[in-house]
Amino acid sequence: MNLKSLHMPSKRLILSYIFDWIIIIGIAAVGGGWNYIHPFNRPFSPVDLSISFPFKQHETIPTWLLMVIGLIIPALVTLLVCLIFVPGPTAARGTPQSLIWRRKLWEWNTAWMGLALSLATAFMITQGMKLLFGKPRPDLLSRCQPDLSRISEFAVNPALNAVTDGLTPYWRLVTSAICQNTDQDVLQDGFKSFPSGHASFSWAGLLYLTLFLASKFSVAIPFLPSRPFTTNPDHVSATARSNLKNRSVLPLNAKDSNISSYSDDRVVPDRYQAAAPPVYSLILVLVPIGTAIYVCSTRFADYRHFGFDLIFGSLIGITAAWFSFRWYHLPITRGAGWSWGPRSYKRSWGIGVGVGSYVGTEGWSHYGKSETTASNGQRTMTEGLDEREEGGRAV
Repeated sequence: MNLKSLHMPSKRLILSYIFDWIIIIGIAAVGGGWNYIHPFNRPFSPVDLSISFPFKQHETIPTWLLMVIGLIIPALVTLLVCLIFVPGPTAARGTPQSLIWRRKLWEWNTAWMGLALSLATAFMITQGMKLLFGKPRPDLLSRCQPDLSRISEFAVNPALNAVTDGLTPYWRLVTSAICQNTDQDVLQDGFKSFPSGHASFSWAGLLYLTLFLASKFSVAIPFLPSRPFTTNPDHVSATARSNLKNRSVLPLNAKDSNISSYSDDRVVPDRYQAAAPPVYSLILVLVPIGTAIYVCSTRFADYRHFGFDLIFGSLIGITAAWFSFRWYHLPITRGAGWSWGPRSYKRSWGIGVGVGSYVGTEGWSHYGKSETTASNGQRTMTEGLDEREEGGRAV
């Protein structure tokens, strides 16, 4: 094969993806910057038992460990999967190493872009909502150390003093100015209960890892594709019968004589078009999900969040993970384990009305889509390994 005809992606295309990375990093930076802004301090009552839990100095899952669980481990796992298992057994023997490594590097890039987008989006949304809502944590009173002798001075609605005086002198809503704790970092963090950052970050990283592994190793409920024609042989035309045989997702193998014996007037039964994956493969999806659940439980046990804070934070992370995975990867049940390919050279920075797709015929390079002919006469696309030409199963 003439390797000189293998063109590198154009600088225009490479710069467009570098800019994507800059945007993702910028999203994370915005979330990080919001961490230095004091949140809204919602008024509270000094006799509210729901915020009277003790302040635990040492968290079960501190921030540095959360970064390891939600970012570093998923990043390492996705890297190893892309470098070891991609492109899988469907690559034809004799495929040039340049094409194989191009596919590996592209899958690695999309794996990390999806992970980064998931974590950055969840982080920014969570940090922003913490500032807006300013909900007290379950341990706020321990952080605050309120001066109970000045309740009347810092009461939110002094007009209600006559009503509350009949109950108890402490049964009033007060502002955070009543707090005696001078450590503003500890105090202001006490008003960041909703939503849970640990929950959103762990689910954003670990659910993304779950979807990635499920895609690469085909861990999914068996999927039956819809058919655009009837499966009743009495109503199938000769052309449709031929198409049905050719389009069957069941591979025909000489060893499978009972299957390959189907003729044009027969159809492959639905039960032979999919099968359940091995049960042990569920470990790939259960371990990350179980870890995310454990992280959430520690925030409840450490008195850092209420149940609703954890549920809503989890929903943020779950949504970010699903969105980011589908932004860069094909559906698990139909994508054969691959991510989406790159944008085309001319459409790398955007498309106009009526174009409809970011993929054109020109390919990655400004030289256009190239094809070379190997010495054995096989046609190989230089834009990378194409699963349609590989015959394509998931890795």
